[in-house]
Amino acid sequence: MAGPDRWSVANTALRAAADRFTDMVATAPSPTVKVTADWTLADTVAHVVSIAALYVSRMEGTEVAIRVPGLEDMLAVTNVDTVADVNDHVLAHFTERDPRVLLSQLDTAVAHLLATTADPRSTVSWLGNARVTVGGLFAHLTNELLVHGWDIARALRRPWPMPDEHAALYWELFMFDMLRDSYGVLLNTALPMPRHHVSVQFGSRFTPTTTLTLGDRRVWIAPPDDPFDVYVRFRPARFNLMMFGRISIAQAVLRRDVVIGGPRPWRLPAFLRVVHMPNGRLAPAPGRPRA
Repeated sequence: MAGPDRWSVANTALRAAADRFTDMVATAPSPTVKVTADWTLADTVAHVVSIAALYVSRMEGTEVAIRVPGLEDMLAVTNVDTVADVNDHVLAHFTERDPRVLLSQLDTAVAHLLATTADPRSTVSWLGNARVTVGGLFAHLTNELLVHGWDIARALRRPWPMPDEHAALYWELFMFDMLRDSYGVLLNTALPMPRHHVSVQFGSRFTPTTTLTLGDRRVWIAPPDDPFDVYVRFRPARFNLMMFGRISIAQAVLRRDVVIGGPRPWRLPAFLRVVHMPNGRLAPAPGRPRA
């Protein structure tokens, strides 16, 4: 759980990422430049704004400011295979693409979040009826700003530093805390499960060493002294880019941003096929081509 120091870092990280993201978008030459295979710069900013608006609604107990038909019902059954479908649905109905308007909406949403007096350890409902702490929402939104900022910066050929301490919050406050509470149906992928239980120990300079175990179609945090099959030592910023499909595993390993070892490292791909972020490089959703 987030202690006072990590909560302070989460606030600082969100403010810094939002400010840098805003500054870069505000000075981009065109909102129609392609930053991914499917999204323009304006689409990407709209996506980030939609997430920020959702988080304000979760924090304040209000309806989402962006009107998207059937959104709550769709969010309740979303899993890692269908996140892309949710994004497509939201962007089809949230049609604002003026960067100035979008950045104003982003600034308003972030200001609402940073003004919260909520306990950072309290939880709210997230995708797939997962339970995420308030600190986890901040960490997730920070990661969205960092990763999509990387997309935009790459398209604009601009530098985009990603502080490892800030990127690490995604794991400590979002992912690990969600697994301690409940991830609902979020990881209920239709992809094949490994035949054996697989335990992977994750560790970095910026996160507590944590072992995740996959077995019986569920994922849980194992006791600290439990044995593991694989260890993964990582630099958080580059690891996040790998997990979200921006760089390949080979790139991350060759640069030693990710170091893989342990008694049975060959079990890691089966683990990542299930415990993955939206990323066609690691695990394409059933029926979807590999990106």
